[in-house]
Amino acid sequence: MSTTHLITFPIIATLKKMLTLQSSTSTTKANGPLGTAAPEPSWKILVYDDAGKDIISPLLSVRELRDLGVTLHLNLMSERDSISDVSAVYFTMPVLEHVKRICEDIRKQTYDMYYLNFISPIPRELLEMIASAAVEANCVQQIAKVFDQYGNLISLDDDLFVLKKKANEISYFALNSNEVKDTQMDSMIDAIVDGLFSVFVTLSVIPIIRAPRNNAAELVAERLDKRIRDNLRDPRNNLFTSDASLQQSQFSFQRPLLIILDRNLDVATPLHHPWTYQALVHDVLDYQLNCVTVQDSAKDATQKSRHKGKSFDLSSRDKFWNAQKGSPFPTVAEAVQEELENYKNSEEDVKRLKHEMGLDAETDETVYLLSDNTVKLTSAMTSLPELLERKSNINLHTNLATALLERIKARRLDIFFEMEEKLMARRSTDESLVELLSDPLAGNPEDKMRLFLIYYVCTPHVTDAQVKQFTELLEKSGCDMAPFHHIRRWKTFSKTSPVQQPQYGGGGPVAVQMFSKLMNQGSQFVMEGVKNFAVKKHDLPITRIVDGLMERKSLTEVEEYRYFDPKAIRAPDPATLAKNRQSYPDAIVFMVGGGCFMEYQNLVDYKNRSTGTAKRITYGCTELLNAESFLHQLTMLGKQTH
Repeated sequence: MSTTHLITFPIIATLKKMLTLQSSTSTTKANGPLGTAAPEPSWKILVYDDAGKDIISPLLSVRELRDLGVTLHLNLMSERDSISDVSAVYFTMPVLEHVKRICEDIRKQTYDMYYLNFISPIPRELLEMIASAAVEANCVQQIAKVFDQYGNLISLDDDLFVLKKKANEISYFALNSNEVKDTQMDSMIDAIVDGLFSVFVTLSVIPIIRAPRNNAAELVAERLDKRIRDNLRDPRNNLFTSDASLQQSQFSFQRPLLIILDRNLDVATPLHHPWTYQALVHDVLDYQLNCVTVQDSAKDATQKSRHKGKSFDLSSRDKFWNAQKGSPFPTVAEAVQEELENYKNSEEDVKRLKHEMGLDAETDETVYLLSDNTVKLTSAMTSLPELLERKSNINLHTNLATALLERIKARRLDIFFEMEEKLMARRSTDESLVELLSDPLAGNPEDKMRLFLIYYVCTPHVTDAQVKQFTELLEKSGCDMAPFHHIRRWKTFSKTSPVQQPQYGGGGPVAVQMFSKLMNQGSQFVMEGVKNFAVKKHDLPITRIVDGLMERKSLTEVEEYRYFDPKAIRAPDPATLAKNRQSYPDAIVFMVGGGCFMEYQNLVDYKNRSTGTAKRITYGCTELLNAESFLHQLTMLGKQTH
């Protein structure tokens, strides 16, 4: 696969240059060293803030950091001992509190040499603070480099990024609160623009921008267009004329399309109970920055426990995760079962061959002799390390699938998924919905509230009598009705035009017979009582919009979308745009107010089934929401309006 416009590669390259103390001209812009650069040390310390840690942790493991010469990594705000003969690489946001701490380190001469890397551009007054501290401490020569890295984003995969781990200051709640002030809104929009600007500086490309009118997405598009234009006009600080940009242009003949959308476009999808592996993990487990934490049981997950549980990394290095993260859960369970059986067979082959060679004793000599007889073992496994790695990976996904299965059974998540799919396809009845909401064994209050909100959003006309009936049922189940108050207000405002109503496709899931391997008594997963669905591929509202804009289709949903070209001297004529039907093979889709894995996977499925020119679609958002966090934000908004 081409690496053009894949977000991970240039970010990792930038981080490696930073950690090996190389000069960077591709995605960084130096403010200029305060002193002369020193030779690269043999080892170094990495000092980061929380934002820096969030950026590095999904991309570089501790082993990879060690390979880059980092022997110790510490939080900037923690208590740190002085190590006077070692160089320190700082990676932090340029905020007053952090700069003061850096100045304190300089005055105390905590380290030998200082390589200061700021995630976003450092204001001049803060840079002057550092210079003053260096002069006062008489150690100007120890400030080796100061860089603006333009790295204010977190890359989770080649085609997935977020601006924040927890975007409290630019969350859906913050953007839609009726108590927000104009100055606060300006600050939030600027923060989003800074993040998106970092994306395109990192990729060294200038996008064509499309955005709907009259919402936060339009404000972001306008300011991003201006930000890029202003930078292009400055020949001394133009960040898009680097060597990397020239190299990139050799492989890409067309600029990417940036589609900026607002979460209010579709509030049902983030509430939907998912059925695919990655989305399920994010919905029911603690999954952040490619790391998932699993409690010992479903009971522990619903109660505050002193035990942190087990943590697992789910990165792109995991071949099973890459292959199965978009698959329905029963398919994943079958794949895990099959991997487990294959591993046991391979292990038996190894044991048999060991016995034949007289190597039953588990000693260092055994391992040496086994590795020395690889020709005899090729039918079983290429090498022992590979077998052990497979075992570790199988254990990981067995634990993960078991934890998911427990929660699916305990909350009957398969039934909620089935009902919501039918509601979105408008194939369900009020009677079946009442039956599920009345069932005391089905789900928890949050599950029922999510189901009702999807019903309310996807049903064109809901009478007051129906609302009263469902409200009474939900209150009996212990539901907080605050989220509904906000959604009712949202639906009232979104009724101004039929175009603004989200369109959900598909005909709903069809239950099929469970895989025979999973119904055997010897199976690792007892799937009895869990439905297996043949889910029909359908496009979510975001995917319909992306398809319409990438393929230049005449869709009512996108007719009024604004067009920005930061390279153009003046805005293009609408008539000229209408005649131009050239499609875009590359798109970056960004959701203001938070995205979710269901949308990401839907775009991946759309890209994979597209015919003709291969498409490249990257999905980004201010933060990745699961239903729990989105429902919490809806609750806070509802309490403001009721």
